[in-house]
Amino acid sequence: MSEDPHWTPVTFENCHTVVGPFYHGTAAVLQPGDLLVPGFESNYQKGRISNHIYFTSMVASLAAQVAAALAGIEGRGHVYLVQPTGPFEDDPNVTNKRFPGNPTQSYRSTHALRIVCELQEWEEHSPDAIQRMLDGLEALRAQGRDLIED
Repeated sequence: MSEDPHWTPVTFENCHTVVGPFYHGTAAVLQPGDLLVPGFESNYQKGRISNHIYFTSMVASLAAQVAAALAGIEGRGHVYLVQPTGPFEDDPNVTNKRFPGNPTQSYRSTHALRIVCELQEWEEHSPDAIQRMLDGLEALRAQGRDLIED
């Protein structure tokens, strides 16, 4: 896939040019000031320890809902406004995989994210959309293609 000619990759060296705001979607209940750090189980693969913390410049509603569904938790999950505490880069799991560039504005870091606050108002995806995402993840697992570049 060719890259978007107007897109500049976000790297550890130039990440300071991306000003946010930044969001993280999860099933976890967190408080302002809490730190999300690498080294814990992935929301998307049981038993896989994540080396990075993932976040986006877009409200992470899909991530929150899918994480809650995968965890078997009733409800929509949680979307938090977060602050990176160190350098970050484009998330290679989405950047240039389906679309040129990084249209989802997704990033990852080996440094903690600080929880600023929980967003109370955010638009949920339909149950059908969440089920399609879960079905897609299951199909990738069945094919051995649910790889996470971490």
